[in-house]
Amino acid sequence: MDKSPLLFFQITLFLLIQSLLATSHPIPVTVSVTDFGAAGDGIRYDTSSIQSAIDSCPSSVPCRVIFPAPGKYLTATVFLRSGVVLNVETGATILGGARLEDYPKESSRWYVVLAENATDVGIEGGGVVDGQAEKFVVRYDPRKNIMVSWNQSGACLGDECRPRLIGFLGCRNVSLSNITLNQPAYWCLHLVRSENISIKDIAIYGDLNIPNNDGIDIEDSNNTVITGCHIDTGDDAICPKSSTGPVYNLTVTNCWIRSKSSAIKFGSASWFDFKHFVFDNITIVDSHRGLAFQIRDGGNVSDIVFSNINISTRYYDPLWWGRAEPIYVTTCPRDSTSKEASISNVHFINITANSENGIFLSGSKRGLLRNLSFINMNITYRRFTSYAGGLFDYRPGCQELVKHKTAGMMMEHIEGLEVRNVEMRWENNELEDWNNPMEFRPSTVNNIYFSNFNSVLYSNSKSS
Repeated sequence: MDKSPLLFFQITLFLLIQSLLATSHPIPVTVSVTDFGAAGDGIRYDTSSIQSAIDSCPSSVPCRVIFPAPGKYLTATVFLRSGVVLNVETGATILGGARLEDYPKESSRWYVVLAENATDVGIEGGGVVDGQAEKFVVRYDPRKNIMVSWNQSGACLGDECRPRLIGFLGCRNVSLSNITLNQPAYWCLHLVRSENISIKDIAIYGDLNIPNNDGIDIEDSNNTVITGCHIDTGDDAICPKSSTGPVYNLTVTNCWIRSKSSAIKFGSASWFDFKHFVFDNITIVDSHRGLAFQIRDGGNVSDIVFSNINISTRYYDPLWWGRAEPIYVTTCPRDSTSKEASISNVHFINITANSENGIFLSGSKRGLLRNLSFINMNITYRRFTSYAGGLFDYRPGCQELVKHKTAGMMMEHIEGLEVRNVEMRWENNELEDWNNPMEFRPSTVNNIYFSNFNSVLYSNSKSS
């Protein structure tokens, strides 16, 4: 039998398969910013070299733009294109410029690295992107630093007119992995109207005394996975916001967080709905607030799960929003023109907390908290800072700060609450008005279910 036709068929099939594989997974093109003249000395601006390297990438295949180590690449705003991933090698740093002229005319585009309406983009490589926040400090203040404001540019108003670090605006298939984001002058990683986002094994370090240096802001963006991240920053660490559209399908796992504000916060920009979020295996340490909802603009929240979370919260200066609440769920209108929204089907499962203040659950008359559950929780209340307590914090808007005694769980305007297998332990401290496990008005809280709930005083780690 002549085998040549069969052999020819096999060779043809093999070549076809290889061609299809090459088409579906093309080999990335690699270019180096140093090949385009980047000095990498941290003194001379490398903006044109970096942008030339990005622009040299072909549009038909993926492209890796390499920042070789060692090197510090000082730059004004650089713009990513579709298919381009920045590879910042371990030992290399992208340094954001600190001059107003380093950024575009519109404040909405003030980022060190910016991708707009791009697909298949990202940053990786083990290196650092640094916003040089210390160069934006006008006056150091142990309570909260006074920062540069470029509102004289006319591009924006107020004291938050300074650049963000990294922005993906209107993008699809965004990937960040194995990268350190350091010292943002304002928000660090900003995801706006983007889809299909993967954030893996990144670290964020922000000065605890710099206001508004959020870690990750997920604004009007959907289908996001964040895993294996270390976030240590002054303002909110992970912050979903809905300004122009809903936010759905967010998963956060295996993260370590410290924040001088909220470790995880919904809002306060909340004009549209939040839905289908999962937060699992997260450690929160020394934060001003742990898990927080600040719903102020009419967007509803539903179907949220927090599980296997270890929280420690503490008081900081009242200038920062938060009063050491391990869990803070609030919905109230921001002002007289705002709608009231509801928060429903939120579940807290396997939570351990050490805190200087209690859980705060506050709906509004036409914006109830519905079907909340607290299952398998162990909460220890202990004072260990010298800041004054005795305040309920409704900020922003609403009733602002209200003097009130500490309660283990403060509740108002709730319809449906399950508390099962929950223990509260209170440090036996004569200087504090402790051991008030529950506070609520029966007229505003209905359909409560308690099972195996316990509240005890302890001294020297022994219950009494």
